[in-house]
Amino acid sequence: MSKLPAISGEKAVNCFEKPGYVIVRQKGSHIRMKHKSDKSKKPLTIPKHKVLGKGLLRKMLRDAEISVEEFNELLC
Repeated sequence: MSKLPAISGEKAVNCFEKPGYVIVRQKGSHIRMKHKSDKSKKPLTIPKHKVLGKGLLRKMLRDAEISVEEFNELLC
């Protein structure tokens, strides 16, 4: 099992855009994203913080149905 990286909210948004998520709206420091073609995938709410917590990032990956390994590849 790969380790989760410590990343910012903006970096997470960029990574989730690669597999097809788009920004729907932003209120304050929270960015709401939905998958543009697959409506069965859950929407994501990403806080625009300097460092995201490991538990929150793991929950977002579960909701997006992306493994830690796939996410690490999206970071490159």
